[in-house]
Amino acid sequence: MKLSKFKFNLPEELIAKYPADNRDESRLMVLHRKDGKIEHKTFKDILDYFEEDDTFVMNNTRVFPARLFGNKEKTGAKIEVFLLRELNRETLLWDVLVDPARKIRIGNKLYFGENDELVAEVIDNTTSRGRTLRFLFDGDYDGFKKTITSLGETPIPKYLDRRAEKIDDERFQTIFAKHEGAVAVPTAGLHFSRELMKRMELKGIGVAEVTLHIGLGTFRPVEVEDLTKHKMDSEQMMIEEAATKVVNRSKDLKKKICVVGTTAMRAVETSVSTDSRLKPFDGWTNKFIFPPYEFHIADAMVSNFHEPESTLLMQVAAFGGYENVMKAYKEAIKEKYRFLAYGDAMLIV
Repeated sequence: MKLSKFKFNLPEELIAKYPADNRDESRLMVLHRKDGKIEHKTFKDILDYFEEDDTFVMNNTRVFPARLFGNKEKTGAKIEVFLLRELNRETLLWDVLVDPARKIRIGNKLYFGENDELVAEVIDNTTSRGRTLRFLFDGDYDGFKKTITSLGETPIPKYLDRRAEKIDDERFQTIFAKHEGAVAVPTAGLHFSRELMKRMELKGIGVAEVTLHIGLGTFRPVEVEDLTKHKMDSEQMMIEEAATKVVNRSKDLKKKICVVGTTAMRAVETSVSTDSRLKPFDGWTNKFIFPPYEFHIADAMVSNFHEPESTLLMQVAAFGGYENVMKAYKEAIKEKYRFLAYGDAMLIV
C-alpha cells in the first residue's frame, strides 16, 4: 500500500477547534464492513450496536501538562518546551522539543515561572528540534511534579491555533484516564460520558482498560511512499491480567469486542497469542498497522476522523477496508462531520 492512496482534501472549516457541548452528543457515523453501508447517528446511540457480555477496550492513559513556556538566560527570549518523556527520575532528565530551536544550544539555561520556580539546563541535542534537558530543582520528586503540573499547559494540538483554555483541562482528557504519561489524548475515548458508561454497565457490557502512553511519534508525518519502510516511534504500554480476562471471556462467549481508538488497537495487537487471545504485557511497542492487515482481537472499532496520509487513517482503513473507509471519509466531508481530536466519531462494525 502506498502513501499517496491516503491523500484527500480536508477543508479547514471541518477541523474542530473546540469539543462538542456534551461528550456523548458528537455525531457518530456507523460504517458496516460487510457491505459498506453508512448510517448517521449521535454518539450516545453507540450502545444500540452492542449487547450483554460484549466488551469495549479503552486506553486509560492520562495526558500530563506537557507544554511549558519559559525564557532563555541572559537574552530573556521566549521559549516553548514540549515535554516528551522522562529519561531519568533521579537526575530529572527529559526528552523535549524546543521552539524556536535555533536559539537553544547545549549549556543554555531555561527559566520557567514568574519567579523562576524551575530551571533547566540543555545537555544534548537529539534532533533538529529535540533536546535533552536536566531540570535543576531543590525539592523532592513529588514537589518537582507538582511544579511541572502547575507551570505546564494542557498540550492541545498546534493545529487548533490557540493557547490551551480552561475547557481543555477537562475535555482534553478521557473520563477514565488513570495512568499519567501521554502527551496526546486517545481521542476516540473523549466521546464517552459518565452517563454512557453507566448505561454500558447496566446493559452488561464489559470494559477492559489497557495503557498506551501516546507520544508525538503517533502523529509523525509519513515521509516514504512505500509504507513498509515507515518506522513508528516506540511508546510505553501495559496490559494487566484483569483486562485480558475480560477480553478473552468475551471471545470465549463469541461476543463482540469493540476497541476504542487506534492506540488501544495497537496495544491489543501488540500482545496477542498464537490462538488470538490477549496476553498481559509491560514494555514498549512500535506497531504500525496499515492495509492489508489481519486483526486478531477486535470485531468493531471506534475512531475519530483523521488527517490525510496519517498512520491513524491507515490503521482505520486496514480495519474497515480501504475502499469502505475512503468512501466514508468522502461522505463525512460532504455531510460536514467534524475532524481530528475534538471532532466526531466513526464506529466500524
